[in-house]
Amino acid sequence: MSSLLIERIAARSLTPILILSICACGTRSSGDNGLDSADAGDLPPVFSAQSRIILAALSPEALPAPPPDVTNQFADNPQAASLGQVLFSDKGFSGPLLDSDNDGGPGSLGKVGDTGKVACSSCHVPDGFSDTRSFQRQISLGAGWGRRRAPSLLDVGQAKLIMWDGRRDTLYSQPFGPIESVVEMNSSRLYAAEQVFLRYKSDYESLFGPMPPLDDAAQFPPLSAQLTGCQPKNPTSPQPACDGTFHGSPGDTAEFDGMSAANQEAVTRVVVNAGKAIGAYERTLTCGSSKFDAWVHGDANALSASEQRGVQLFIGKGQCVSCHSGPFFSDQLFHNVGLKPSTVQQNFVDSNDQGAATGLAGAIADPLNSHGSFSDGDDGRLPSAPPSTSEGAFRTPMLRCVSMRPAFMHTGQIRTLDKAVAFFSAGGASSGFPGKSEIRALNLSTQEQADLLAFLNSLTSTSIVP
Repeated sequence: MSSLLIERIAARSLTPILILSICACGTRSSGDNGLDSADAGDLPPVFSAQSRIILAALSPEALPAPPPDVTNQFADNPQAASLGQVLFSDKGFSGPLLDSDNDGGPGSLGKVGDTGKVACSSCHVPDGFSDTRSFQRQISLGAGWGRRRAPSLLDVGQAKLIMWDGRRDTLYSQPFGPIESVVEMNSSRLYAAEQVFLRYKSDYESLFGPMPPLDDAAQFPPLSAQLTGCQPKNPTSPQPACDGTFHGSPGDTAEFDGMSAANQEAVTRVVVNAGKAIGAYERTLTCGSSKFDAWVHGDANALSASEQRGVQLFIGKGQCVSCHSGPFFSDQLFHNVGLKPSTVQQNFVDSNDQGAATGLAGAIADPLNSHGSFSDGDDGRLPSAPPSTSEGAFRTPMLRCVSMRPAFMHTGQIRTLDKAVAFFSAGGASSGFPGKSEIRALNLSTQEQADLLAFLNSLTSTSIVP
């Protein structure tokens, strides 16, 4: 994905990683930068020639399509995307709900013990493709409570390292996380592969070729929705751990581990291919252009005076553009912005989260990564080691359609966009978080914060492509 086109910012060494923390403003000095300060009153500012260069980088004539994905030869195959869209919304791959907050009420997906209740679309709701369903709309309730907010998937095809902490470097490997997570789908790769065989065999084989004989119980132990994933000793604990038996994935000492190595690889390949179809679908998801783009390209009345002042703050005094660069407002890197953990969803505090330091290390060790045998190619997206600045760092969010998100930061602990702006204006916390913060206080006035908020709201499109 493109970074900034001007010399001051292009001079930075940008690598294709991803970050997400919302407007990492203030990582640079606000001294003489050649940009005009916002005019007082209700007048729009005047933009210099250098400002216009920056704006052209944020809003090219046409927003670029996702770059080629060499890891997935089906990435831009319409037939794969059609199958992926169906799989994305299919709840039939999930095992039992565990957490007692699954009580059948609003925000839950059913009742404890119910199966077939969790799909990708359960936490990436198609209205913005983030979680607007779970109670308090911060962290997500699947089979249990996750510790991070489900990020928006709009324009995820622009990314090469994904997730808040970069722990996945391919879209095709990402579904293994929720499938095998006790707090998401609480399922397994063996059960998922068997369900693809039972319900999507023809569609799968028309794309990927013959499936293994997953109906042969002698080779592939059959699992049910009740007997997949974790069977905890205490399923109604606030955040159930898999302290009981586990079925259908590596390390289960049961069905999966009991198969031959060849059959284990065959099962994994089926889920990888399903992930490649889902990835093809996710690459079609985009926020699209907004009235900000119309303004950049000549419609002088598309933005109000306040929104225009917010633009100038974004690229000037606020220096948000130093991280939120390029057509999708992200430098694709990881940053520590001094976020001190606080309570979310009434009970949970995500303390000592090492972020990209552990996420990238996990991606490097993952046999499903872009270096591995399941990848269709390797473009060097994965670093050889996590950068020294990775501790407590999270990926920079793309800001198009940011106003549609229900909460902000990787924990969702900032509930509204105006409070996110205030957080960065204050320079984050001084302590209480892992690693070292990269930002400093901006001390924006109340009016400046309102103007910056107005600009961020202007980035929402009326033509989201689901």
